[in-house]
Amino acid sequence: MTAALATTAVDGARRAGRFGALAVSTLRRLLTMAVTLLVTSFVVFSSLYLAPGDPVSFLVRGRSPSPQAIAAIREQYGFNDPFPERYWHWLQGVLQGDLGRSYLFHQSVDQVLWSRLPASMLLVGTAALMIAVVGVGAGIVGALRRGTRTDTAVLLMVTVGAAVPSFVAAITLRSVLGVRLGWFPTIGNGTGLLDRMHHVVLPAIALSVTFMALVTRVTRSAMLDELRREHVEVALSRGMSKSSVVRRHVLRNALGPIVTVSGLLLSGMLVSTAIVETAFGMSGVGSLLVQAVNEMDFQVVQAIVLLVVAAFVVVNTLVDLVYPLIDPRVAAAAGSAR
Repeated sequence: MTAALATTAVDGARRAGRFGALAVSTLRRLLTMAVTLLVTSFVVFSSLYLAPGDPVSFLVRGRSPSPQAIAAIREQYGFNDPFPERYWHWLQGVLQGDLGRSYLFHQSVDQVLWSRLPASMLLVGTAALMIAVVGVGAGIVGALRRGTRTDTAVLLMVTVGAAVPSFVAAITLRSVLGVRLGWFPTIGNGTGLLDRMHHVVLPAIALSVTFMALVTRVTRSAMLDELRREHVEVALSRGMSKSSVVRRHVLRNALGPIVTVSGLLLSGMLVSTAIVETAFGMSGVGSLLVQAVNEMDFQVVQAIVLLVVAAFVVVNTLVDLVYPLIDPRVAAAAGSAR
């Protein structure tokens, strides 16, 4: 009886230690994320003054204003204020959802972004779904059929996909499936849900090709590493079905690196949308970034860069937080190392 109580107490202490270690690790990661976002905001704001050109020249282009008018414009937009003061006012506005005013569209930046964000989210979401289904699925199939023709086909797909840039995939898809065969529209966002989904197919494929190949490679490698584990061989030798072993042991333990890489790639896709949206004439955040850079609309450029970097930091922080839930061995290691 005493031994049982002692064992229960020890197990409870271990679980408490693991929970405490995870709580401390979570707080540390959240604090790191907050500091990273603060530093990022400073770098993004500072880049406005390192970029070539002057916002005032954009505001008055096509005209020859007097020095008094130029001085009034600089005063109106706060260009004469000290740099720390400008940054502080800008940061306060960002924290309140005020990203400034677009010089090009004569609207608040948040209104411009909200009008373009749904198209980009639909594109990224569709591409992410393709990567999850095709990339992870092909990696699993290749690992389970290692050395067969199926595995060779998967490796060939990975090699070709990783070597094809997004703009090459976009041009090829538009030419073959859009223009020659006429299966999909090649320009615009579409109207209505079904039409939008029809329009987004080719851009999503072009956006996901390279990332799909990388996820397939990581999935296949992670699955093969887990298949070689001793406990997997023991489970198979004891008569457990291969499908049960793969589902309960191999796939679950392989999800860690798959989720980590997928989080990194999801953040990277936000940048690649600029190429794909421009190639397919979509009105999204990516094409807005290209337009804002060409027109020197610094406020919009700042907002989009900050949005992309913030998404990258948040997604990777979430991956770090989810990892111990996916792989209990990480939580156990954190608890024992405490």
